Amino acid sequence: MKKGWLIWNVVLTLVAGFLLIRQFSSHTKKTDTVKTGNSLDSGNGNFRMAYFEMDSISTYFEMVKEVRAELNKKEEEINAEMEGLAKRFQQRLMYYQGLEREGKLSQAQSDSANQEIKRLDDEIKQRKQVRDQEYNDFMARRQNDIKSKIETFLKDYNKDKNFSYIVSYEQGLFYFKDTAYNITADVIKGLNEMYKASAKN
Repeated sequence: MKKGWLIWNVVLTLVAGFLLIRQFSSHTKKTDTVKTGNSLDSGNGNFRMAYFEMDSISTYFEMVKEVRAELNKKEEEINAEMEGLAKRFQQRLMYYQGLEREGKLSQAQSDSANQEIKRLDDEIKQRKQVRDQEYNDFMARRQNDIKSKIETFLKDYNKDKNFSYIVSYEQGLFYFKDTAYNITADVIKGLNEMYKASAKN
């Protein structure tokens, strides 16, 4: 279940990389001249890009910490419930095995016991499937909430910055980064201020 965070970070990075590649490829078709340095001609001004470290957001954004705690609590609830069902199943199984060893079960009773054990096993599997789906749905909703908060903040943040793109940096996708365009500290500070303000309302 915890792999969901990793998958989400990878998906965000791939989307950012796709948009970046698309921007450069469409730009190449429009013009043959590229300015050297930290900007290039985008047809209507300078192309500027900033980035933030997604792992730092995951570590220091208060909302992410709260969501992680919520997910851990849900995991513990699910695990406790499944352990309780498994214990109940084991107790019934051992009860019937004991009766069978002592020769206290008729064929009809043995058949009935087998049906009950199968029913309990099916119930456990179905319940696990339901709870896992609930967990995954909850995680997806909360991840979308986080993504929405980041997007809202960056839209407001960029009003006077005029970046063409703001991407999340992940190792393995980008091979060079100019730290002059690292806005991670601004993003963390702004997100936490925005989140605290919204929590008070």
